Amino acid sequence: MKIQRVEAIPYTIPMKKPLHFASGSVHQIDHVLVRLTTDDGLVGVADIPPRPYTYGETQAGVVALLETLFSDALVGCDPLDRGRLHAALDRTVGNHATKGGVDIAIWDLIGKSVGQPVHRLLGGYTDSLRVAHMIGFAEPAAMVEEAQGFRDEYGIAVFKVKVGRRPLSLDIDLCFALREGLGTDVELYLDANRGWTATEAVQVLDATAGLGLTYFEEPDDAREILGRRRLVQLSRIPVVADESVPTLGDAAREIQTGGATALSIKTARSGFSESQKILAYAEALGVDVIMGNQIDSQIGSTATVTFGAAFAHSSRRAAELSNYLDMADDLVAEPLVIRDGVIAAPTVPGVGVDIDPEKLARYRTDGRN
Repeated sequence: MKIQRVEAIPYTIPMKKPLHFASGSVHQIDHVLVRLTTDDGLVGVADIPPRPYTYGETQAGVVALLETLFSDALVGCDPLDRGRLHAALDRTVGNHATKGGVDIAIWDLIGKSVGQPVHRLLGGYTDSLRVAHMIGFAEPAAMVEEAQGFRDEYGIAVFKVKVGRRPLSLDIDLCFALREGLGTDVELYLDANRGWTATEAVQVLDATAGLGLTYFEEPDDAREILGRRRLVQLSRIPVVADESVPTLGDAAREIQTGGATALSIKTARSGFSESQKILAYAEALGVDVIMGNQIDSQIGSTATVTFGAAFAHSSRRAAELSNYLDMADDLVAEPLVIRDGVIAAPTVPGVGVDIDPEKLARYRTDGRN
């Protein structure tokens, strides 16, 4: 089995409801579908979400890299030789989402080649994941209403709340409104997307100490090294590293030097192979892990379920899986189902996604068939 063709397909799908947060806003999905085709006709797919305001990748840059350097490294290689393939890809610095997407597409090929779900090949620990939903900036009443709607319709009882605004009272008041509106049986945790300084983040922690918040994700820029470490020491709840830990080395640096006490793993930026390394590191140290969301499509969310449900340590907490519901459409042939607050792990060979060719033709932006 050899990879014969690498396709990079840019596509755009509008959001039904834009998602606003401290480091940016998303009004439409500008992603890249990567397809790897082998000489025996197997096709591995994955979704690549460029986030220029976080990692610097753009849709055009992802396409260019896949069609040149990465295509040169992949064509003619056996997908089973993952170590050799990653060594070739790693000669290109950065580009985490592109590398992560290629890795997931390679695993999709491997699963299909042996007729097994990748969820089982990775570990097959459990058959589903609990769902957490991200709530973007809006008026407090609207955010409470949104969370209540997701709880009532989908059974979701865990919410990541986007914060990081000034004045701090905007988000402090929001936290109180959410707790009052949702009650104590709903889990809430915060994500400031590096929006505050460490000093401001401490003030928010002190003001919300009685609300039972469970995590505080990227409260400030991790490059604010001394302030971040002071914040971690003072925090009553785990401080989660997200944007600051796209690789195993980054995760080790932040945990070992006191920059965080928990980790967000996103398969959209670290694939399955690098995510396994980060997860094993976290488990060895007893560090909590949250399976995060890169504002993923259903293709990306399926990959997260495939990985997260494969291991005990990554399946303990609710995973951020449901923000595809904010999209106006998707590329999948069979939509994901959230029932009683959980999504089931795929049981078909590969990662578990089939692309609807008509939808792909409708939303692709390169003018090709």
